[in-house]
Amino acid sequence: MIDLYYWTTPNGHKITMFLEEAGLPYRLIPIDIGKGEQFKPEFLAVAPNNRIPAIVDTKPAKGKKPISLFESGAILLYLAEKTGKFIPDDLAGRADVLQWLFWQMGGLGPMAGQNHHFRNYSNEKIDYAIERYTKETNRLYGVLNKRLADRAFVAGADYSIADMASYPWVVPYERQGQDLADFPHLKRWFETIRARPATIAAYDLVKTVNPTAGKPMTEEEKKILFGQTAAVVR
Repeated sequence: MIDLYYWTTPNGHKITMFLEEAGLPYRLIPIDIGKGEQFKPEFLAVAPNNRIPAIVDTKPAKGKKPISLFESGAILLYLAEKTGKFIPDDLAGRADVLQWLFWQMGGLGPMAGQNHHFRNYSNEKIDYAIERYTKETNRLYGVLNKRLADRAFVAGADYSIADMASYPWVVPYERQGQDLADFPHLKRWFETIRARPATIAAYDLVKTVNPTAGKPMTEEEKKILFGQTAAVVR
């Protein structure tokens, strides 16, 4: 059983996509980040960075004690190795998946995240920041589009954790100021993953976990989510 500490964000969707694809039994533990539940001591014990997602594997291999993990990339890699799914066995194939997993973690996720913040959440509209992150998101979409020009998925013919990592950050492309029509290979890949039954099941969780998803963020929620200092981890 996997205990998944989750909220309906792109990083949260990565893990539900994997769990649904792999058919692993899991227990969903919602962490309402708009209410500040990510700062509770019991969550901090599992996720020292106060961010979802996090997991506790209550039955790891060889009867070892429960293992807790935070950071979505680390969780995807752990689950892939645990199940032997969505990561190749051969050295070259594994390296390819890992480099694109880290590309998402270091590039697409952070840049698209800043894009979202300055375009959609910041009370002060800073033209330079909006232009900077919209253009960088566009560049990264271009990198992904070129990569997908001659292969079905990011790391080749097979669906992998590299795809699961990137897909949720492309879902809100309109709010990032992007047009998928400009990226035909990316668009084909996006539509293929969107149609997978496990992807549908993962995103259906939003309806029950966070039925107000997509509504404008309140000022109180912004205060909770943005501008925290070291005090929240003491």
